[in-house]
Formats: sequence, structure tokens, C-alpha cells
Amino acid sequence: MGMPNQVSVVEVGPRDGLQNEAEPIATAAKLELIDRLGAAGLKRIEAASFVSPKWVPQMADHREVMTGIRRRPGVVYSALTPNLKGLEAALACGVEEVAVFAAASEAFSQKNINCSIAESLDRFAPVIERARESNVRVRGYVSCVLGCPYEGEIEPARVTEVSRALYEMGCYEISLGDTIGVGTPLKAKRLLDAVGRDIPRDKLAAHFHDTYGQALANLYAVLEEGISVIDSAIAGLGGCPYAKGATGNVATEDVIYLLNGLGIDSGVDLDNLAETGVWITQTIGKPNRSKVGVALAAKIKLIKE
Repeated sequence: MGMPNQVSVVEVGPRDGLQNEAEPIATAAKLELIDRLGAAGLKRIEAASFVSPKWVPQMADHREVMTGIRRRPGVVYSALTPNLKGLEAALACGVEEVAVFAAASEAFSQKNINCSIAESLDRFAPVIERARESNVRVRGYVSCVLGCPYEGEIEPARVTEVSRALYEMGCYEISLGDTIGVGTPLKAKRLLDAVGRDIPRDKLAAHFHDTYGQALANLYAVLEEGISVIDSAIAGLGGCPYAKGATGNVATEDVIYLLNGLGIDSGVDLDNLAETGVWITQTIGKPNRSKVGVALAAKIKLIKE
């Protein structure tokens, strides 16, 4: 396959990164984060989640966030819409891309969205149909692709089934999520071999968490297999509320440093990005989990002694 010349980075920090923070984060801070990410050159930013505040209190201001964004030309601001109600609310805010999510693990599906995989797919059919009627693109997430906190190993065939179902329903891209970060490069390649038989590789994205420190190695492995879309979160923010001990997403700064080193174009300014990582982690009082971000900040003395 060979490495891609260009990689599209999907920044999930404002949504996936912040959604589990216990302390409320000001809407203004979320909007500034989104603006700074756009200024650093990111072209795909997941900005909010249209879910019930009862389930995800941190995303209660989704309308204010979605309508408050200073939109930059050429940047797509997307939102997670798990059901028709969420989609209608997002459409009212002028969203141009939405995402739905299913799990490759039955137990995770039950604990995360209170229904079976089959039921979750049935629920998404009208959501995807309605979005497409409104000329809004739909992205599909599949979680637990390399392991589940409740079931352990997940067969690639199960991931393929769920991915294919979402793709056939009309999702233009399928993001494969290693929700608990247990994957290793060989497993990641095997997964891609399986899913790639049913879905073209240019329609697949990698969404890898760094719980076991393997995310960059896994990304390198799938880049070699021709994957050219990577999901990441500024400063490695985020975790999973339904997966104990699961640390954040792979840090965007670390991904950009890797891509730069491989001569792969991402269009992102790393120094600008590192400053943003320092700013958001100081703003919300959380550690910066990006090794590259911390190293660059020390070099340019961004971190207060």
C-alpha cells in the first residue's frame, strides 16, 4: 500500500476530549479552543455532542457552541448526533456534518447506549436518512474495535459487520475506535485487513487511544496500510466514562510530529498547536498528556515554572 502523502486529521478534543470533564467548562473556553484549533490549520473539528445533558452534562451547551463558532472557510465543524432528536437540534444550528456511533462489542453497546448493536443500527437508519435528505454528511464511529473492557478480545469479523452496516446505510467514512487503547500494531493491521475487504481504505479512519502507550505505533502500522484519516485530541484530552482507567485519545501534537517526521503533509502548524495544548490544559486544570506538546512548551518556555 505505502504511506499516504497527505493525512487529514480530525480533531476530536472539543467533543471527545472535554465530554468527561467533571467540572463545567465555560462555553467561551470551548469556543476559543475551537477557534485556536482552526487557526493552527485543522480542517475537521468535532465541536459538540447533541446528547441529553442528563447523560453528558458537559455537552449541555451544544447549541451555544455550535451557533457561536466563528466559522473559518474550508473548516468543517461536526457534531455527534446519536438519535433523531439530537440530529434535529444539530440541523437547527446549521451543522454540515454529523456522526453516529455503534460498538463492535455487545456488552459495551448495552452499557454505553443501553441497547444491543442491532438495535443501535436500527436507530441510526432514520438519523442517517434524515441527515442525507438535508445534505449533511454522516460519519460512523465503531468503538471497541481492538478490545472491550467487558468482553476482552473482539473478533475483526464483528468489527467488519458493524462497519459494513454503517457504510451501507450511508456513512461516508467509518472511524475505527480503539476505545480502551489495548491494540498493538499487528492487531491493528489484521483489523484493517479484515475491514478493508468490505470497505475501501480511503473511507476508513483510525481513532486510537493511548492507554497502553501504543497509539503512535498503531497509527504508524495503519499508515503503512494506506489509512489517511486520523482522529486525535489536542493535549491527549479525554477518556471513556464507560471504560475504567482508559486515558485519553492520542495527542494531536504527537500525531503531527510523527507525520512531519514521515514527510506527510497535514496542513497543521505544530508550534501553534502546542501553544493551544498548553493553553487548554492550563484553562481546565488538567495535565498535558502530549509528550511533544510538553517538550515544545519547555523549549519555548510556555509552561509556568
